[in-house]
Amino acid sequence: MADMPAVTAEAPAAAVDRVALDEAVEFTSGLIRIDTTNRGGGDCRERPAAEYVAERLAAAGLEPLLLERTPGRTNVVARIEGTDPSAEALLVHGHLDVVPAEAADWSVDPFSGEVRDGVVWGRGAVDMKNMDAMVLAVVRSWARAGVRPRRDVVIAYTADEEDSAVDGAGFLADHHPHLFEGCTEGISESGAFTVHAGPGRALYPIAAGERGTAWLKLTAHGTAGHGSKPNRANAVSRLAAAVARIGEYAWPVRLTDTVTACITELAGLQGLSVNPRAPGFDLAAVLAELGPAAALVEATLRNSANPTMLSAGYKLNVIPGQAVGYVDGRMLPGGEAEFIATLDALTGPDVRWEFHHREVALEAPVDGRTYGILRESVERFDPDGHVVPFCMAGGTDAKQFSRLGVTGYGFSPLKLPPGFDYWSLFHGVDERVPVEALHFGVRVLDHALRTL
Repeated sequence: MADMPAVTAEAPAAAVDRVALDEAVEFTSGLIRIDTTNRGGGDCRERPAAEYVAERLAAAGLEPLLLERTPGRTNVVARIEGTDPSAEALLVHGHLDVVPAEAADWSVDPFSGEVRDGVVWGRGAVDMKNMDAMVLAVVRSWARAGVRPRRDVVIAYTADEEDSAVDGAGFLADHHPHLFEGCTEGISESGAFTVHAGPGRALYPIAAGERGTAWLKLTAHGTAGHGSKPNRANAVSRLAAAVARIGEYAWPVRLTDTVTACITELAGLQGLSVNPRAPGFDLAAVLAELGPAAALVEATLRNSANPTMLSAGYKLNVIPGQAVGYVDGRMLPGGEAEFIATLDALTGPDVRWEFHHREVALEAPVDGRTYGILRESVERFDPDGHVVPFCMAGGTDAKQFSRLGVTGYGFSPLKLPPGFDYWSLFHGVDERVPVEALHFGVRVLDHALRTL
C-alpha cells in the first residue's frame, strides 16, 4: 500500500463502501466454514483459516507472513505502513481457533456458516471470526479507497488462543518480537458490543482490563493400599478435602481501577453519585440498583478458583498413592500475592499445588486519548448508546502481547438488538451474529482505527 495516496485521520468514513459491508458477512461465513476447533493439547489446525486471511490481505497489497511453531498451527502477521514513520504503531489482533461444538445440540451445522434471516450462524460467529472478518473487510476497503493511516497498523491473526497460546500469540511475542516493533497499543476481542440494561438503555462495554490466568494442578500423595482397610493417608480423601475447601471459599471483594470506573459510570447513568472507594460504600445496594448492568462487574469483583477436573486411581478396591486435580483460577490486577497465599492455606500440608498455566492480569487507562477515541467512535454511530469501561473475567491474547509493551483494549464493536443475549453465545450453543451488527462494526472499526 506504499504507493497509495494518503488520507488523513480526519477524513470522512467514506472508505467503508458496500463491498466492505458485504465482505464482512462473506468472510465471517467463510471463516466459520473452516473448522479450526481447538480441543487443547495441540489438537487443532489453523492453517487453512490462516491461508484464507493471508490470501485476502495479499489481494489488498500487503505482504502477510505465515508463521508456525508447530506444523499446522499457523499465525499471520502483516504491517500497513503509516504516513508518519515516527508515530507509534497500533496492533490489531484476532485469533483463528474456536472451542469445540457438539453438532447434535445445535439448530444448524456449527460449521456451516449459514446466513439466514439476517443472521450468520456457526462456531466462531461471536468468538471471534466476526472480528477477524471485520478487520479484513476494513483493511481491504482502505486499499480500494487509497487510505493510509497516520501510524503503522500491524494486523495479527493468531493460533491457539483458546488453549495456552503457546503456538499463537506467545510464540509470536517470544520469537518474532521484531514484527511488532513500535506497537504500543492494541485492540482485539470482547468489547464494544451492545448490552441492553433495560428499556432504552444500550451499553457498550469496552474492555480495559483482564483478570490474570491461574490454571492450577493439585497433587495429593498418600499411602497406597487395599480399599477394605482403614487408611488415614488416603490421597483421594486429601485431594477431595482440598478441592472442597477451594470450591467453597468466599473470596473477598477487591475493587480494581477499571471496575471502580465501571461502577461509577453505571451508577451515574442511574442518576446515582457514588464513590466506590469511600469508607462504608454499600456495594451490594449499588449493584441491586444497577439491575442487568451489574453483570458487567459481578465476575470481576474478586479473585476466583473453580475446581474443574479430577483424576485418581485405577481400580475400585485399590487406594491409589496419588490423586490429581485441576482448578481454573483467575487473579485480579494486583491480586496475585493474595491468590497465592490463599491457595497455600486452602490446600493445606497434604496437597501440593503449582501453576499449570499462568498469565498476567491487565489494566489499561480509561482517561486518555485512546479510550476516548474508542468511546467516540461507538457513540458516533449509535448516539443513544453509552460506553463504559469494564474488566474481562477471562483473558485474551492481549496478555501475551503485553510482554512487548502493548497496552490492550477489548474492542470488537457490534450493535445488537434487544433480547439478543450475546454473553450466552460465547462458547455456547447456536452461536450467531446479526448481519447488521457486522455492518455497524465495520463502520466503527474504520473510524476508530483511522482516528487512532
